[in-house]
This record gives sequence, structure tokens and C-alpha cells, in this order.
Amino acid sequence: MLLNKYLVIIPGIILAFVLYTLSQGFNNIIGIELLGYDKSPISTAMIAILLGMLFGNVFQVREGFQKGLDFTREYILKLGIIFLGIQLKPFEFLDFGKIAIPLIIICIISVLIVIKLLIKKLKIPTRMAYLISIGSTVCGTTAIMATAPVIKASKNEVSYAIANITLFGILSMFLYPYFANVYFDNQPMLIGLFLGTSIHETSQVAAAGLIYEQQFDSPETLNIATVTKLIRNTFLIVMIPLFAFLYNRGKTNKKDYSILNIFPYFVLGFVGMIILRNIGDQIFISNSSYNWSETINIIKFLSKIFLTMAMAAIGLSTNLKDIKSMGYKPFIVGFIAMLTVGIVCILTIESYLQFFT
Repeated sequence: MLLNKYLVIIPGIILAFVLYTLSQGFNNIIGIELLGYDKSPISTAMIAILLGMLFGNVFQVREGFQKGLDFTREYILKLGIIFLGIQLKPFEFLDFGKIAIPLIIICIISVLIVIKLLIKKLKIPTRMAYLISIGSTVCGTTAIMATAPVIKASKNEVSYAIANITLFGILSMFLYPYFANVYFDNQPMLIGLFLGTSIHETSQVAAAGLIYEQQFDSPETLNIATVTKLIRNTFLIVMIPLFAFLYNRGKTNKKDYSILNIFPYFVLGFVGMIILRNIGDQIFISNSSYNWSETINIIKFLSKIFLTMAMAAIGLSTNLKDIKSMGYKPFIVGFIAMLTVGIVCILTIESYLQFFT
């Protein structure tokens, strides 16, 4: 009986994995073969959700796949988020953390305030606003996927939010390197901080940094932008429990309400992976008999697979008619969020230069 319970989820998991494989193939063709990058700047997860939506709306997904797709969306997604923590090295940012961390906090608070005001004006769903907020301020698609189960967002809300973040993330990815070079007068530290704070996705930040490096011969900018973005990613640890608290506050009986009931425990796994990375770096980095770097790469690779499979599963279960019914207002929120992050980032950097240099 127990065996049958697990066997029924296998077809859906396999289907999600097949879509991951297709997405990775398309990503390599577009990003590497056609655009000529060494590493594609396009998010494989974005391609997976688009493919999933295409197949899910053109063809009827059979009932036999549904339980496995549900399992992928809920559990494989969380496992992918946990594994994502292995790429974060908090000790790397000590040299410029005194600028980056306050900058990120100010940007997060500013966007949350602006979106809170927009919710009242445009009357968009609270869950949608939360997804766009955390996607804009922390780490794009990954933050949206991590927050969705905590606030019980629907599949369509997740798909819409990801489309929103992807659109404006790509726009800023192509425009900001050239804007930043002019505005910050070719200063690598400031440009790297700006790119790492104002662009949504880690892959988009890396692409923007690469564009800047190739156009203006500044490897330092790419490094600073990437590490700044990784610092932003660590704020998932704080933001997910915070959003869980804010969203669920007042929605349950007071006697049943507790932060323990809504706390997303997979965040502890995420933190555990960060700790493991830093302990492992200290223990194994000089031990030639143990390939610690290879272990890190394997966990990173598995994280990418699991997250992309989850996105494919979400796409397969997304109804485009329902997304259309949500209207254009969330895209207005996404656009304003992008502008807010960029403007606040510039003002904060300018203030730092004025008072501390």
C-alpha cells in the first residue's frame, strides 16, 4: 500500500524532469549558440515555466501525472531551495559589506512601502503583491518560488509573478550596465553594487556584469555585482518568515495562531547549507584528498535541476485564461518596483559617498 502511494508520483516527476532537460537544451542553444555567451544569461527556470505553460494549455495533462506534479511543486521545490544555500559564502562580503548590506536593506524596505501603497491604489491581490515584492527585492524567481507555499499562492499567481519579474529583470539586465557606466563614471565598486542590488535574478546580474566586463574591461565589477547579489539572496532567511507572519496574521483563530505553525522550516535547511559551505571551506579547502569543490558543484547542479523541475510543474498546471483575468495592474506594480529599486539604490550610494568619503 505504501509502495503504491509512492509509485503514483513517479510519472509526474519524470514529466517534470523531461521538461527540465528540454529547457536546459533550449537555454544552451539560445544563450550559448545564438547569443555567443560562455554561460547563458537566460534563466532555465523561466524557459521551463514557459514550456510547461505551452504544453499544459495546448494538451490536457492526464490525471496520472497530477500527483507527481503536485509532489514536485511542493517537496522537490523546497529541496531545491535548501540546496541553493550551498552557493552562499557570507564571509566573502566583509570587505564591502558595510556598504552592501545597508544598501540592500534600504532597497527592500523602500519597495515594500511603495508596493503596500500600490495595493491600495490598484487593488491587486495581496498574495500577488507579496510575490512581486520579494521577487523584486531579494532574488527574483527563486524568492517567488520559496515564498509561494508559505503564503499559499495559487499556481497562476506564481506564474504571473515570475513573468512579471522576468520581463523587468531582462529589461534592466540590458540597460543598466550602460547607464551605470555613465552615471557612476566608470567606478567598479559603485557599478557592481548597483547592478547587484537593482537587477532581479542572479543569472541576470551575472549577465549584466559580464556585459559590463566585456564592454568596459572591468572584471572587478562582475565580481562585486555577483557577491552583492548573493548577499541579497541570503535575505530569504529573513523575508520568508516575515511574509509568512504578515500574510497569516489575523487569518487564523488567535488560540491557534503561532509563528511556529506558519514558520517555513525548509528555511532552516537553507541556513544549514550556508553553514555547511563555510565549515567545509575551512576544513577541506586545503585537503587535496577530498574534492570539496566538486561536492559543492554537484549540490548546486542538483539545486538547479530541482528548481527547474518545480517551475515546469507549475507551468503545466497553469491556466492562461486565469492569468489573463488578473489584468495588467500587477505589471504596473512590477515596473514601479523595478524603478523604485534602481532609484533608491542610486540615492543610497550617493548618500554614502557624500557622508563617508
